[in-house]
Amino acid sequence: MKRQLLARISLFPRVVKACTCKFTTIISDMAAYRPVVISGPSGSGKSTLLQRLFKEFPDCFAFSVSHTTRNPRPGEKDGKDYYFVTREVFEKMIDDKEFLEHAQFSGNRYGTSKKAVLEVQKTQRICILDVEINGVKSIKKTDLNARYLFVKPPSIEALRERLLGRKTETEESLKKRLDTAQEALDYANEEGSYDKVIVNDNVDTAYNELKTTLISGFLLSLHTQGFVDDL
Repeated sequence: MKRQLLARISLFPRVVKACTCKFTTIISDMAAYRPVVISGPSGSGKSTLLQRLFKEFPDCFAFSVSHTTRNPRPGEKDGKDYYFVTREVFEKMIDDKEFLEHAQFSGNRYGTSKKAVLEVQKTQRICILDVEINGVKSIKKTDLNARYLFVKPPSIEALRERLLGRKTETEESLKKRLDTAQEALDYANEEGSYDKVIVNDNVDTAYNELKTTLISGFLLSLHTQGFVDDL
């Protein structure tokens, strides 16, 4: 079983590249390149896992770049990490129905535009949508046909320690983040809320679980549609 899994992982980039070269137009239903919605509270380690995924498979995945009204953090770049916009611009986009989802978190607005996902699909890569709980619920009401993953901290106490370790939280912001995290954890415990819940107690173990889940799902989609032979 372990040998088969390692073979599938090594095959993954070549399969994606072959499909991109073979199909010069977008697959009509995009089933093989189903977007992946990943959620998890701040401090769960979700960003660390995604960074490792993109480093190992740079040509297989792409983020949908979200819009936000919050200020950039040190090192963040507009158009790469987020589209940083004013509240007025964000509200106009809502009025124009440009978002798949939008939500408010810690006093700031976040949203994923339909165009952002479409642009990734045009490249025939797997689109990763990194969203909060309200975004997950909103996207589930659309026809996006995504897969849903949740990155979970080992406990709310461990999450609190991680957030305190950043030394960037005020007492008020810490409480807001923990309250939001508890809501997300409660939702993740509901049956059918996510296709996969990954507990990030050890980053290496959690990353291997994330990688295996994504790769197995993609290869299965290709096989189901007849794009690749038996795996």
